[in-house]
Amino acid sequence: MATPTFRQISEHAVLQMEAGNWDAAREHWLSALALVPDSAEVMLELSYTESSADQYRVARDWALRAAKAPPRSIDAVMTLMQRLRTFNEVPTLRGIAAALSGRQQAPTALLVECARHLSNLNDFDVALRCAQAAVARAPADWSARLVRGQLLANYGRTEEAADDFEWVAQRYPGLAMAWWLLSRLRKQTVQSNHVLQLRTLLQAPELQLDDAAVAARALHKELDDIGNYDDAWQALETMCRARRSTIRYDAMEGHRLIDRLIASSSDGGTTAELQETGKIPIFIVGMYRSGTTLMEQLLDASPDVHGLGELTDFASAMRYATNHYCKGAIDTTVVERAPTIDFTEVGRRYMAGIAWRLGDERFFSDKLPSNFLNIGFICRALPQAKILHMVRDPIETCFSNLRELFSEVNPYSYDQLELADYFKQYRRLMEHWHAAYPGRILDVHYADLTRNTEAAMREVAAFCGIDYVDAMSDPRSSKRPVATASAVQVRDKVVVREQPRWKPYEQYLQPLIQALRSDGFVQ
Repeated sequence: MATPTFRQISEHAVLQMEAGNWDAAREHWLSALALVPDSAEVMLELSYTESSADQYRVARDWALRAAKAPPRSIDAVMTLMQRLRTFNEVPTLRGIAAALSGRQQAPTALLVECARHLSNLNDFDVALRCAQAAVARAPADWSARLVRGQLLANYGRTEEAADDFEWVAQRYPGLAMAWWLLSRLRKQTVQSNHVLQLRTLLQAPELQLDDAAVAARALHKELDDIGNYDDAWQALETMCRARRSTIRYDAMEGHRLIDRLIASSSDGGTTAELQETGKIPIFIVGMYRSGTTLMEQLLDASPDVHGLGELTDFASAMRYATNHYCKGAIDTTVVERAPTIDFTEVGRRYMAGIAWRLGDERFFSDKLPSNFLNIGFICRALPQAKILHMVRDPIETCFSNLRELFSEVNPYSYDQLELADYFKQYRRLMEHWHAAYPGRILDVHYADLTRNTEAAMREVAAFCGIDYVDAMSDPRSSKRPVATASAVQVRDKVVVREQPRWKPYEQYLQPLIQALRSDGFVQ
């Protein structure tokens, strides 16, 4: 019998993967690799196979081996970058990006992909270099213009960002993302807005649901800016319907996760000993849109604090320890495996993973809001960590979530009752963390932070062990890049609104308000 060829073995491997036979697929890919030992493409297939088999560590190792090979085709390099992002291997991804941005003939698509991934991983400097190189090589490439514009906006260079977005919107009026990015750069006026263009786009028969959600979000924002609240609400409903129809969400899964996390406090497992690393993490947590970005902006004004933005490094350390990948900050499998892991090693892995980001400052902030789910594990792994919990008015918090178009997170935020239910579960968990880890968490009320910024920040500084300086009361003191939904607002002075943003929509928000009232969160 003839020996199977590389192509035949690969085809069998693909068939086994499609059938979900991971052991058989692994054996086929290993046989293929034996024929072509330096094939990064096969290593990447092995990485995907191991991920499917819930073998996080081996999957990560194959991705890192593929990076060293390295892949030859553009598609394989793109696949590698996606894998590296999955495993939060930012230094390796940065190395690829640096090599590409220095090559005169580097493919524009790869430069754009590098910029996107590194931006999402909060490595804005290298991301911007890749985006600038992409536009220099292909000035007419709309994807390069969009990603460069986003990065310029992160740095507060709004006029330059607007030039990129307007260039794309005028030449490609069917690109909903260009209009959304343009609309969020400034407050629109009755005299100057994009309402007509957005309404025209939403009427296009070929518009996909994802694009409809983006266009409707932009239309809601612009109509809200000019005070047309009834039409703005209709646009918001359009956005929520379009987005909710494309995602899966089961509220009971969230309930089970919270139940399991509460039970995990008595599950045993090691607690790390205090490590003298010289660096102290400050975790800023809470619901999304609760003021975490403002808090980090104010903290970053201290000469002792380095604001790092929204990082997935702690989740990555837990994934490695439990040998399991989860999409969000945590899932029930991670929680169930946690009693068997070494939390000292989790803390070390976390600190080692962010070491390349750090400067001379003694403190650094990690402001992924959903890390409120990980508080119990953070307390075990990092005894030196400080935890700031942002607390905002329930209706304002929920409405701010409802009107935001998130990328892959927060599937609960597009339905009023699902949103109210998630808020209830979040508050239930935070009450438990306070009881389980007394003194480890400081509640910072958003209302106090905006009405009496100095007093609130003095309390924060004392809790963290930081010397208060006057710059910590003005978000304009920090010049760091910001990539969250608050990127534009947070560069201005602290503003106290005469009425909350949700007030003009009160009649439409009754399902949310009544649900929050029935749970005792509003009077």
